[in-house]
Amino acid sequence: MSTVVPLILAGGAGTRLWPLSRELFPKQFHALFSEHSLLQDTLIRAGAASSTAPIIVCNEDHRFLVAEQCRAIGVDWLSLILEPAGRNTAPAIALAAHRALEEDPDAVLLFLPSDHLVPDAEAFSQAAALATAAAAEGRLVTFGVSPTRPETGYGYIEVAEVGAGAVPVTSFVEKPSADVAAQYLASGRYLWNSGMYALGAATYLEELRLRRPAIAQAVAEAYAAGEKDLDFFRPGDAFLSAPSESIDYAVMEETDKASVVAVQFAWSDVGSWSAIWDESERDGQGNHLDGDVVAVDTRDSYVLAQNRLVSTIGVEDLIVVETSDAVLITAKDRVQDVKEVVNRLKAESREEYVCHSEVFRPWGSYETVENGARYQVKRIKVKPGARLSLQMHHHRSEHWIVVQGTAEVVCGERTEMLSENEGIYIPVGTKHRLSNPGKLMLELIEVQVGSYLGEDDIVRFEDVYGRSK
Repeated sequence: MSTVVPLILAGGAGTRLWPLSRELFPKQFHALFSEHSLLQDTLIRAGAASSTAPIIVCNEDHRFLVAEQCRAIGVDWLSLILEPAGRNTAPAIALAAHRALEEDPDAVLLFLPSDHLVPDAEAFSQAAALATAAAAEGRLVTFGVSPTRPETGYGYIEVAEVGAGAVPVTSFVEKPSADVAAQYLASGRYLWNSGMYALGAATYLEELRLRRPAIAQAVAEAYAAGEKDLDFFRPGDAFLSAPSESIDYAVMEETDKASVVAVQFAWSDVGSWSAIWDESERDGQGNHLDGDVVAVDTRDSYVLAQNRLVSTIGVEDLIVVETSDAVLITAKDRVQDVKEVVNRLKAESREEYVCHSEVFRPWGSYETVENGARYQVKRIKVKPGARLSLQMHHHRSEHWIVVQGTAEVVCGERTEMLSENEGIYIPVGTKHRLSNPGKLMLELIEVQVGSYLGEDDIVRFEDVYGRSK
């Protein structure tokens, strides 16, 4: 019997959900519909469909976020693979296929994007059983969602006839116009392409070698040259030479092994703020209001207030998203244009597309409270038992004041313990380290003073998270 290995792709920037989703904290790490993030929901769903620990593929910037969210729900991973750069789904799946074959020469990958919403885990498990069984017999199987409306934002899968189990794919179709989408819905022969797959690892690699030999060779060389780093696996630099292509274009649209399992469960790729509104609970006026919101004569709108009071008067069909450093207001039918805002922010080299004012690190987080000429104030949180790197700065001194908890501070040749309302001064060029030896979250205020205050003015000498290389 083939081993079913879940494969979770946790990359992607989620730019269409800005300003909540940022490059360093994209949508898959946010809890949008429950207490769990989309990634955590995906891991739980995968665990219900397979008893094997998952392979997770993500990028360098997100590695500690992924690890922390796994640990928070008690999920161990078979391998956590770090892409040196994004090369789309075809190369990423190939990396995982090589790893799965080390466990079982007949291994089947259950590939799931980390940022999709599938509320019915039991129905998903039933569909996954059908798909993985067909994959074990040599088919490359995708999950096709039965359409409920003439959707223009999804690709479609054409079949000769929708049946039970896996049926051959007639064709893959790009996102259609509204008229064409209505025709697809009426015909009963088209399914939404969900982007979820069940693939025999060996079968997939063989098809990739046939269809895209350059990708197959680059990934094979990168995997062979890969190295373990702490809890992570780093492929070799050959991965960077792999052409960037999706599994659909590279394999599924060309292979004669493509099949699809038609599923009836609710599904969304959560690709826009209007999709979030669609999937959220709403009041009698059709509004989803989250946070400190006062809505007067407001209908069919989504309003998220994270940090302050937001009020709306006499509006409808609006998306309003307030975060600590940015506010988005858009008509629901213009949500796809959010990416244009992100593109402008990138062009202007602004930080708001990259990260929130609170930036997460493996040891905790920091939040910029105030910025000025030659000074900066941050709020720092350090998790119990965690510690920052032993480091120094060339251009700034730092003043630390403990607000809550206990801090162990290395400053030059001395080590001090600080309690609430106690502080210390770190001169320019002095080696220092901050640790939390207690059982409660450590919070402190840091005041930086100097000619240059950028995050790249850090020289690391030792680091438990492997960042001093």
